[in-house]
Amino acid sequence: MAASSSVTAAQALVGRAISGHPSPSPSHPDRLAFGLSSLAGRALKSPAAPRLQNRRPRAASRPRRSSVTRAAAVETLEGKAATEALLEKSINTIRFLAVDAVEKANSGHPGLPMGCAPIGHILYDEVMRYNPKNPYWFNRDRFVLSAGHGCMLQYALLHLAGYDSVKEEDLKAFRQWGSKTPGHPENFETPGIEVTTGPLGQGIANAVGLALAERHLASRFNKPDMEIVDHYTYAILGDGCQMEGISNESCSLAGHWGLGKLIAFYDDNHISIDGDTEIAFTEDVNARFEALGWHTIWVKNGNTGYDEIRAAIKEAKAVKDKPTLIKVTTTIGFGSPNKANSYSVHGSALGAKEVEATRQNLGWPYEPFFVPEDVKRSANFVNVFYLADKSESFVDNGHTGSFIFSHWSRHAREGAALEAEWNAKFVEYEKKYKEDAAELKQIITGDLPAGWEKALPTYTPESPADATRNLSQQCLNALAKVLPGFLGGSADLASSNMTLLKMFGDFQKDTPEERNVRFGVREHGMGAICNGIALHSPGLIPYCATFFVFTDYMRPAIRISALSEAGVIYVMTHDSIGLGEDGPTHQPIEHLISFRAMPNILMLRPADGNETAGAYKVAILNSKRPSILALSRQKLPQLAGTSAEGVEKGGYIISDNSSGNKPDLIVMSTGSELEIAAKAADELRKEGKTVRVVSLVCWELFDEQSNEYKESILPASVTARVSIEAGATLGWEKFLGTKGKAIGIDRFGASAPAGRIYKEFGLTAEKVIEAAKSL
Repeated sequence: MAASSSVTAAQALVGRAISGHPSPSPSHPDRLAFGLSSLAGRALKSPAAPRLQNRRPRAASRPRRSSVTRAAAVETLEGKAATEALLEKSINTIRFLAVDAVEKANSGHPGLPMGCAPIGHILYDEVMRYNPKNPYWFNRDRFVLSAGHGCMLQYALLHLAGYDSVKEEDLKAFRQWGSKTPGHPENFETPGIEVTTGPLGQGIANAVGLALAERHLASRFNKPDMEIVDHYTYAILGDGCQMEGISNESCSLAGHWGLGKLIAFYDDNHISIDGDTEIAFTEDVNARFEALGWHTIWVKNGNTGYDEIRAAIKEAKAVKDKPTLIKVTTTIGFGSPNKANSYSVHGSALGAKEVEATRQNLGWPYEPFFVPEDVKRSANFVNVFYLADKSESFVDNGHTGSFIFSHWSRHAREGAALEAEWNAKFVEYEKKYKEDAAELKQIITGDLPAGWEKALPTYTPESPADATRNLSQQCLNALAKVLPGFLGGSADLASSNMTLLKMFGDFQKDTPEERNVRFGVREHGMGAICNGIALHSPGLIPYCATFFVFTDYMRPAIRISALSEAGVIYVMTHDSIGLGEDGPTHQPIEHLISFRAMPNILMLRPADGNETAGAYKVAILNSKRPSILALSRQKLPQLAGTSAEGVEKGGYIISDNSSGNKPDLIVMSTGSELEIAAKAADELRKEGKTVRVVSLVCWELFDEQSNEYKESILPASVTARVSIEAGATLGWEKFLGTKGKAIGIDRFGASAPAGRIYKEFGLTAEKVIEAAKSL
């Protein structure tokens, strides 16, 4: 502790000596601190302080600098040289905050935070640009912990950096009810967390989406004289992420797109839940990533090789046309004498005896959750460029600079300055590039342009019949003209999903300003990348497309969309047996009800043009929940009575010949079968029946309406009800009651022309009439 005392004394002297001098400018992080350990390491080679030299002659008229200043600098260097352990102590603080939180909860994953603490420390304390008091500042660097089970690493870093979302009490409430520190990172729960991770591999795919967003916006809005979009995306992924196919899908695209501001750290610790990765994972990961078009680096000592990590980051930043994978070989559970480098430290608390043994092993005498004062207040070597008196700069082994004393909480001050500087730059940008600034501001804030919805097309019953996938393309192209953050693409099915934006080219390595994204046959990666795009900025509205049945490939990403409140629009065509000859492998059956069962997602199945336009309006307005649009391959007529406004209610009446809210029969349907319901109603009316036809285009929206509204559509007194939908009948009972009848498909489909399949499966007006008469 003597070293700490000397540092405190030196801090006081330097504080007096440089009082009134400006703080290091946060706008030039490359001019900020050299690492603590690198200079300390050099100084420790000799007990004497490094020789100090005048960098340039003092002006004759300048008064001689006080000896206190020189003495303070010497004392500062001596203090730093005396304790490389200061950096070690800061890194161990991260380790033990994680150990203590997991131990208190008796639940969690201490191994990764213990092994990756050096990476996290260097990123958050030395490299990344952020404002902890405004976690949503637009031009911040983004960090994604793809190996989300190790979330105590990020919680500890957020706590040390001064984020209000992670106080000491939050660390103590790790994994408890209502805490801001849940068992995996959740962006909607903890400000400072960019995306929700946990399902392995999805996080790195999210990071690709974040990096894509930065590249796209930078290419659109940066000017030769003003770089207004300029930030990096960093990620940590583990062996499990590497094994999941989604990581290869997304990283293949990142390499293809040349996302140079994506830097991923691969935590190469050789341990998974079942043991050493030698039992199932022996590929050369760096070679694979090189083949994917990435720049690769290997840091062989991730436990204490701090300068190796710094050098790797510097090298990665120098590569502008490729993403970089930094393989960092670490020891899982570093410091634990009996559990390090074993699966037992991966997913459970160390236990009281091993925690104490680890404290002894790493020389950690502190109580749980304690942050040492000299970690809160540590020295940083800064470029003398920032000293007001540049004539008396110092040189240490060729590095011009001096020590000033700061602490982890300096990031609040520096972050605020970073944001203020960017805000001032944006004011100048607005003056010079008014239209671009207005568009970028909409993307940053999520504010929609006035009257944007008027761009959506409208239809009449006289409009030609068309497949809703084609009508969807009309809506997509209309929206792209008025929404500056609207972009997306398909999983190699653009010409079939009808998702091409005709006024734009393809987002590619050399044309990143364009808005058509070619995902290739990578549904899972596509969905997770879109989550990253959506969570980058509120005004970025990504859509992605494939056949509805192939949501099976991307369901985990869609679920994370819903969980993390990412407003992705999923354009899913070929929505039923109506696709015909491709047969049951391509015909969705259970898919509608499966997504209706998923929380915080809108499952929309429009019947014609007006409903398709209404579905897009709903999807755009619901920015905090994703939407799935199930669209037909076959042509459908433009029906009388449908409306975009009705879609916003989820369910509404398209035709009714009854009075007093007392029809004889209610027929309900969605999508392509609404036409069948309308035809059946017309026939029954000819027989003197009063029939109401209801479009239940979105169950979730209908459920959210008032009881009065729902009663006006589906009066409880009317029990004669029939539903018809080309999908599983499960779920319709909530609208049919105990006496109604559901017409649908509760088996796999078949290969034949659509008309024949509909007839064979009983999806006809005749079957609706038959069911109605039986009630």
